[in-house]
This record gives sequence, C-alpha cells and structure tokens, in this order.
Amino acid sequence: MVNQDTEHLSNGTDEVKTPQATLKIMPDSPGMVAKVNSTEHADVPVEVEEIALLNKNNKDRKASHHQGKLWRICACPPQGIVASVFTKVIMVILLWAVVWSITGPECLPGGNLFGNLILFVCAVLGGKLVGMIKLPHLPPLPGLLGMLLAGFVLRNIPVVSDAIYIDYKWSSSLRSIALAIILTRAGLGLDAKALRKLKAVCLRLAFAPCLSEACVCAVLGHYLLHLPWSWSFILGFVMGAVSPAVVVPCMLLLQKERYGVDKGIPTLLMAAGSFDDILAITGFNTCLGIAFSSGSLVSNILRGFLEVLIGIAAGAAIGLFLRYFPSRDQEDLVMKRSYLLLGLAVFAIFATGVFGFPGSGGLCTIVMAFLAGVGWVDGKGGAEGITSNAWAIFQPLLFGLIGAEISVSSLNPYTVGLGIATISVALVIRILVTFLVVHFSAFNMKEKVFIALAWIPKATVQAAIGSVALDMARIRNNKTAAEYGLSVLTVAFLGILITAPIGALIIGLLGPKLLEKSKQQEDKESQSISCDHDQGVENDIEV
Repeated sequence: MVNQDTEHLSNGTDEVKTPQATLKIMPDSPGMVAKVNSTEHADVPVEVEEIALLNKNNKDRKASHHQGKLWRICACPPQGIVASVFTKVIMVILLWAVVWSITGPECLPGGNLFGNLILFVCAVLGGKLVGMIKLPHLPPLPGLLGMLLAGFVLRNIPVVSDAIYIDYKWSSSLRSIALAIILTRAGLGLDAKALRKLKAVCLRLAFAPCLSEACVCAVLGHYLLHLPWSWSFILGFVMGAVSPAVVVPCMLLLQKERYGVDKGIPTLLMAAGSFDDILAITGFNTCLGIAFSSGSLVSNILRGFLEVLIGIAAGAAIGLFLRYFPSRDQEDLVMKRSYLLLGLAVFAIFATGVFGFPGSGGLCTIVMAFLAGVGWVDGKGGAEGITSNAWAIFQPLLFGLIGAEISVSSLNPYTVGLGIATISVALVIRILVTFLVVHFSAFNMKEKVFIALAWIPKATVQAAIGSVALDMARIRNNKTAAEYGLSVLTVAFLGILITAPIGALIIGLLGPKLLEKSKQQEDKESQSISCDHDQGVENDIEV
C-alpha cells in the first residue's frame, strides 16, 4: 500500500513537473503562445500606467534639480559656482593687495609686478576658455593655445600694452624656471624598464623624424631666413621636438576608448615622444653653446661636445647624491626630495649660464632627475605630483610670456611668410620619414598613416627653449644675435599656433577611423549584449 502511494505521488509529481518543463523547453507550443499573449494583453494597461508614472517622476525630479540650481545661484549668501568664482576673485585681489602693500608702485598699472600678475590671470582664463571648446567625439583643444593667445593679445592692444609692462629680465627668469620644471618632469617621466626593453621601432621613431626635421629646418633657415648655420640648427632642434602636452592627452583618450591598444600604438607614441624631446633639447643645448662661442668652427664644435659631457657628468653626480639624501627615515621625505630636485634644477639652468657653459644646464637637469627617480626605491610618484603642481603654476606664465614677446608692429612679413613655408616643408618631410620608419613594422597601412600624422603637434618644448637664445643675446647686448633669436622665436610661435590645434584635431578625428578597436573590448561588449538578450528571453518564458 505504501509502495502504491509512493508510486502515485511520484506520478503526480511528474504530472506537475512536465508542464513546467514544457514551458522551458517548448516555448513555441500553441497553448503556451496563447497563454503568453493573453498575459501580455492583460498587463498592457498596467505597463502603460507604470511608464507614465516613471516619466512624471523624472520630470518632477528634473524640475526640482533645476529649481535647486537656481536657488544655489540666487541664494544669499551665494553658493555653488557663484561662490566659487567670488572666492577666487577675492583671492586674486588679496594677492595683489599684499604685494602692493610691500612694493608700492610696482603693483600699480605700468609696474612690473602688476604686468606679470595680469598676464598670469589672463593666461589662466584664456586656457580655461579654450579648454571649454569641446567638439563631439574629439579631444578638447589644448589650453596652452589660449594662454599663448592671451599674451599675444595683451601685447598688441595699444591701451592695454601701455599699462602692462614686463621687464625682460623677469620674463627671461620666469621662462627659465619653467624650462627647469619641464626638464625635471621629462627626466622623472623616463622609464628605466622601457629603456631596457626598447624596441627598434621606438628607437627609430624617436630619432629619425626629429633629426630629419631639424636638418630640413636648418637648411631652409639658412637659405630662406639667412641665419648662420649655428643659428639654423638652433631653429631646427627647436622645431624638431613633438609636444607631449598635446600628444599625451590625445593618446590617453584613444587608449581609454581601446583604439590601437592591441598593438600598443598609444604607448609607443608616448614613449617615443619623450625620447624625441630629450634628443631635441640635447641638440639645442649643443648648438646654443656653439653659437655663443668665439673661435674657429672646429673649436666651437668641440666646445659643444664638451658642454654635453659636462652636463651628463654633473647630472650623474647630483642624481647619485639625491638617491641617498635625504635619507628614507626622515619626515616629510617627498617634500624634501621635491624641494632639492626642483631647486637644483633651477640652479643648474642659471648657474651654467653664469659659468659660461649654457648648453650644459638642460642636459644636467634631465640626467639628474632620471637617476634620482630610478634610485628612489619607494617610488617617485610624490615628486612627480609636486612637479606637476609646479608646472600648473608656471605653464600659464611660460606660454603667456612667449605670446607677449611677439609684437605685430615689429614682425617682418617676410619672416612670417618664409617661417610658415619652413614649418610646412619640414612637417611634410617629418611625416614622410615617420611613415618610412614604421613601414617595415607589423602595423597595417591605416596605422602607419595615423602614426605619421600624429607626430605633428608642437607646443611645450618650442615655448620652453624657443626664447632661450634670444634671452642670452639680450643679456650679452648682442644686437645681431638678438635679431636671430627673434626670428627663431617667431617661427616657434607660428609653429605652436598652427600645429597644436591641427595636430589635436587630426588625432581626434582620424584615431577612431584608422585604428582598430581592441578585440577584447569588442568581445566584452558582445558578451554583455548576448547575456542581456538571453536574460530577456528567460524572463519572457518565465512570465
């Protein structure tokens, strides 16, 4: 009897489970379809009411959000963006008032400190405004373009230019400090592991385009702009560097969207760009020492190489010192390291000029920062953060002062036209050489074209070293050299103005079209879509 009951229960259980199995396995049966359809029709009014209720809640939420923003703007005391702007204005006015109470007329219109303060504020605002110009699916325009234009506008508006006076010694000193910070960041940014594992394509990409563009600029500068050969190569190495301030943010944006990541194209361009800049700065310092040396050509060339050796030796000695001092058991270790690193970098830039070896300072700073960063076992992230903050302060000053050096009334149309021609021809040669360098690598044709075109932008290095030769000529009261230096600075200014926005737009437009998206990312997207689809089918069947 028990067995019969158990058998009956099991049969009953099978009868119960069978329809459920049919629901899961055979959803296309007529009864099931009719049942589902009838259920869907029964739930339609409920779904419509739920959607209407959700839309109403969203509208109410948006309205309350707008009312909250309006209340914060019109609140008393002010809050939000109004309070933020008001606070920053008060801070700037307070800074001016404190300096005015100490220096007096220097902080009034026509004074040097007043001019530097106004230039700094306008450069910051110009960078913010240009950075706010965002086009869909494109990286933002580099803020340094607004900083450069702010200085240029302040210099060339008649009434404003009379009220804003900047002493050239102050301008030169501030730009030299900015150069020391840039070179320190370049030295800290070098990766020792990447140097050891550097591929041949990265080496070729770092050296060949820079040297080819420098040589082409030197030849054109000699025959078109009538510069001496030493000054022509100064111009060549100034224009031969690619701008990390433009290339790196664009590459990071492409990397975030997973374009070209499988073949490491963004990483390759960022790594090669660092070595490209160091090569250009080293060549510039060598030619600078030759240009301001007296003697035969052979002795000047030997002196240039001697300055390179002095810079490397001094940088190595100071870098080894910074490895061990301050010791790791001291308090505020990061702050002390950053203070010594930046202080010694600024001292190296100024002291080498005083001692008569102007080409040694830049290389000394790069080697010093690189060896110090490699020797810090506990990492160099803290020092990199502090140098980045210092650069955030001096970047507006650097680009604003470079723009303020260019006066429309003193510009020679002949120099401007031939300068643009020099930039254009040199860029074409650079693009062709870059394409040939990567032609025999594992990249496809579209990727080769993108790498060649991504090597266009110029900004940071040109602003940092473009005026160094002019400053040295002014210090030595050499009018002929000052004219050559002004020609170099004018071409550098035009190069920044033309190539920085064009390069950023080319990278942003052509990157998604020419580079392949990561397959891993596409697989994840397809998996998520298929998972959502399967989940939706299961939900429909269960209903």
